Amino acid sequence: MINVTGLNHKEFILNAEHIEKIEEVPETLITLVNGKKYIVLETTEEVVNRVIKYKNRIFTLSI
Repeated sequence: MINVTGLNHKEFILNAEHIEKIEEVPETLITLVNGKKYIVLETTEEVVNRVIKYKNRIFTLSI
């Protein structure tokens, strides 16, 4: 799970396991595997880094 900020400046938690793609159009658009889309204030690079950090925590805990 990662924290992201919507266009209304409210933070919400998104399940990183359900992200299908991330685009910059010019806002950051996150598309989930179910087709739902979210526009967030973070850059694509920030979102990717948060997903990597989340995945690292999971793999570190499972060792």
